[in-house]
Amino acid sequence: MFTIFLVLITIVCFLLIVVIMVQNPKGGGLSSAIGGSQMMGGVQKTTDFLDKSTWTLGAVLLALILASSLSFVSTSSTTLKDETTTIAPKTDPKTIGTPEATAPAATPETK
Repeated sequence: MFTIFLVLITIVCFLLIVVIMVQNPKGGGLSSAIGGSQMMGGVQKTTDFLDKSTWTLGAVLLALILASSLSFVSTSSTTLKDETTTIAPKTDPKTIGTPEATAPAATPETK
């Protein structure tokens, strides 16, 4: 699933680069290459189309990136479980509650 998103993100990025490179901030760009304002809708229509295409491709790119991050299943989060265990000292059930069981064990130095 992640591979599909990766391919779609690459295609959208390429199209976004092409649309941005065709634009000219001074209004020349693709509209001046067509031949003037009298050809097929004029300059304003071409600029509006390129502007809307840029915003649409940007939104699609953002949505694809978010969707791909949600579809990416990380296995490292399951391995970060707390593996530490607390081992209680073994006690004899018969000696629970007796003074010997609750008193600290005598070390050879304290005898």
